[in-house]
Parts: sequence; C-alpha cells; structure tokens
Amino acid sequence: MCLLITLALLAVLLVTVALDSTDQIGTRLWDFLQGTLRSRSTDERLGLHQGMYGSLWIAIIVAVLAFPVGIGAAVYLEEYAPRNRFTSFIEVNIRNLAGVPSVVYGLVGLALLLNGQIFGLDRFTGGSSALSGGITLAILVLPIVVITSGEAFRAVPIELREGAYGVGATKWEVIRTQVLPYAAPGILTGTLLSMARAVGEAAPLILVGAISGRLGDNPGLFDIGALTDQFTALPIVITSWTVQSGRDGGFTAAAAAAIVVLLVFVLMMNSAAILLRNRFEKKRG
Repeated sequence: MCLLITLALLAVLLVTVALDSTDQIGTRLWDFLQGTLRSRSTDERLGLHQGMYGSLWIAIIVAVLAFPVGIGAAVYLEEYAPRNRFTSFIEVNIRNLAGVPSVVYGLVGLALLLNGQIFGLDRFTGGSSALSGGITLAILVLPIVVITSGEAFRAVPIELREGAYGVGATKWEVIRTQVLPYAAPGILTGTLLSMARAVGEAAPLILVGAISGRLGDNPGLFDIGALTDQFTALPIVITSWTVQSGRDGGFTAAAAAAIVVLLVFVLMMNSAAILLRNRFEKKRG
C-alpha cells in the first residue's frame, strides 16, 4: 500500500512537471536545446546546450576515471587481497565512503582541485572547470563502483573457478575468462547507475565553481579545450532557473523542461543498464 501511494505521488509530480514544461517542449524545443531561445519577458537567451555539454563531459570523465579504478580495486579486493583485518578495515571504510553526503565530496574537490592545497592540481584542471567537476564526481561514485563490482564478483559460482583451475588456468586467466564475463551484468548495472547518480548531483558542482548563469558562446560538442574553462551542468541550470522563477514566471516552464530533459537522460542510462544486464545474462545462460 505504501509503495502504491509513493508511486502515485511520484506520478502526480512528474505529470505536473511535464505540464509546466509544455511551453518550452512544444514548437520551440529545438531552439531550447540549442540555447537560442529568447525569454519573452526579459529577452534573455534560454537553453540547455551549455548544461547538456557540461553534463555529457562530466559523465565521460566519470566513466574514464571511476570505472577502471573501481573495477580494478574490486578485482584486487575479491580475488587477490588476503582475508585479514586490514582488508576488512578497507572494505568497511569503502562502504562508509559510499554513504558520505555528496557535499563533502564537493569540499574535497574544492580543496584538491581549486585551491591547489595539495599537489597543485588546480594548474592541471584549470580551477573551476568541467574537468574539476568530473574528477570530483568520479571520486564520489568510486566507492559505489567498488561495492557493486565486488558484489558481482562474489556472486560468481565457485565451481567456475575450480573448473578453470582444474584445467591448469592461471589466476588471471580464471578472472579474465570466467569471473569477469559472469560478473559483467552486475558490473554494468552498478557502473551505469552510479553514473546516473553523478549526472544528477548539484551540490558538489556548486562547490567546485559551476556557473549558474550563461557562459557566452556555446562550446562545440567535441571542444575538449573547453574542459578547463568555466562550466555549467543540467542540475545547476535547473537550480538557477528555479530560483529565478520567483521574479519571472517564464523561468518556471524553462526549469520544468530542463527537469524533463534530465529525467530522460537519467532514464536512458538506467534503461541501458537493464538492457545490457539482460543481454549479458542471456549470453551467460
């Protein structure tokens, strides 16, 4: 019963947001996505191009940094590390890190990547930039990737390992040919869901200097040089327009439309996780 009530409330919320967004998602959708739409009341340009650019590159940075490191750490902890108190201590702390509020990771990113207090990393990231935001969110989701990958490895039947060892396979050959293929559905699901969480985070990006206003010219989709420049992202755009809706009702529709676009983006990643998991499970079966 409680689940039905929760789903009903969520459905009402989604319908309300969708109805509020119809002013932007109607005939002016393409202009809105391109960032060339003009506000009727302030003649200010509105659009999601810059926010979508920032969120897309942040997702790519998270995938490049967090996924290989997280999966590699899970392989070591589950397959190579000895079972002792130190290993248990590490695993407990990884689980604790997964529950740390996202704003704390924003403070870590602020200290490491903007203020240059450690290693002078601000010279590499450009300070307040999409690269800094991506690295910060990669740190945020890294414990989640380690945990979900480790659970996928623990679900591999011991018979697969023993059978491979029985025919003379080395430990790495067992991991590469038996463990990783069997655990792939769980790993993919966990990594894509963690990316969906990263894309929806706003607090860490605010702390590392995401811009709430417009940046000027729209960067090109493959303009890698813009990664070290000032940036914004979809959650920041939504926050900014929601605040401005108090003085200009036109921003209400814009914020609602941006929420719909972000929801579609997140749902696409969640759907991809489910489809890939089912595909790998069929191959495994």
